[in-house]
Amino acid sequence: MNIVMMVIDTLRADHLGCYGYHRNTSPYIDDFAKDAVVCDTHLSPAIPTHPAFTTLNTGQFSITHGVVAHNGNSLIPRSSPWLPSLLHKNGYTTCAVDNLSQWQFDFHRGYEFYIDPTQRNALSLNADNRQINSRVLPWLEQHHKENFCLFVHYWDPHTPYMPPRAYRNLFYKGDPHDPKNTTLNGFERHPLGRIWRDTWFKQLGGSITDAAYIEALYDASIRYCDEGIGLLLETLDKLGHREDTLVLLLADHGEMMYRHGIFFDHHGLYEGNIHVPLMVRHPEFTPRHVNEMTAHVDVAPTILDMLGIDIPEAMEGESLVPWLTGATEKKLRDYIVCQECTWQMKWAVRTNTHKFILARQPDRYNTPMRELYDIRNDPDEQINIAEQDRAQAQKLESLLESWIHEHMSRTGQSEDPLIAHGLSLGK
Repeated sequence: MNIVMMVIDTLRADHLGCYGYHRNTSPYIDDFAKDAVVCDTHLSPAIPTHPAFTTLNTGQFSITHGVVAHNGNSLIPRSSPWLPSLLHKNGYTTCAVDNLSQWQFDFHRGYEFYIDPTQRNALSLNADNRQINSRVLPWLEQHHKENFCLFVHYWDPHTPYMPPRAYRNLFYKGDPHDPKNTTLNGFERHPLGRIWRDTWFKQLGGSITDAAYIEALYDASIRYCDEGIGLLLETLDKLGHREDTLVLLLADHGEMMYRHGIFFDHHGLYEGNIHVPLMVRHPEFTPRHVNEMTAHVDVAPTILDMLGIDIPEAMEGESLVPWLTGATEKKLRDYIVCQECTWQMKWAVRTNTHKFILARQPDRYNTPMRELYDIRNDPDEQINIAEQDRAQAQKLESLLESWIHEHMSRTGQSEDPLIAHGLSLGK
């Protein structure tokens, strides 16, 4: 069984058609979802990019593997299991088309082929799906007769959203320069706000006033990336690998548009950032939806289980195979703990009904130190009920602190790792 794992950076689940979005952003991904198992509530327990990818590859929470921040100072520990290395040791020809090793040490570990097309770019985030596929497809055509594992990292929906001009008005019909529009008020509070106005917005034609226009560009970037996904899947089929390849599509984290004062970036432990897609296509799986809360820590154990490779005891996630196959209907978990330590220093515990967010220090947006949201009745997390429902807030805060303390004790840590590390970009 071969493996193709496609990770689309900065892709929130609720901007895809197969997750109920009203815009036609993802026709190829939606077609893929029809033949796959779709995890409806898949969460990224560590954001943004570096913690998320470390969790994906180790099957461990960030409090265990230690990479708690993007562009931080923690190395991926050699004591942590590492999915690409495990696959390579089990006879797979491993390839990543990716650029994470530019920033974080050791992301290339375990890959026989590590191809970084973004080296040609002044800003590596500007590598679009065509540039990525220009390396992915020839590699696949050359090595598809081997037992392969191919990891592909697409960047199109990441800021700055600059899809080709033909895509920029797909989802927007208004005037992005209307001086009466005030939806971008407060944009300068973003750490990069002024820089973006002078660079990114300038490339879009000057003074942008409508936040909905920028959100439409995000959606257009998804649509553009969707075509690259379609081309990779089509190539896989043409090479005869539809029936012998496990294909996963997911994201490292999502993106905030302009709610909670966070403009077009991935900080804040709100659903827009931590609720991401996970779709798994396997020739023996019947398409279905999984309603349980799944998480990035589950991805590596699941892949190993599917391939019949022993799951290391050090992995903390669960194999999702029983839920993906429909072999069980039992509850997977009651809650998941999430964290960030890049622009903000926060923990969160998310249940099926509520989310409690706890800040370890104030943030630049002056958001409350304690936040409680009723996810079912307030899915956009607009009403903080921490004071209104003190009993629920206290219950979840105790659960969160107990979980942190338990994992600190298990790993021999005497100080909360977020406090010990400090913010990596918010200083």
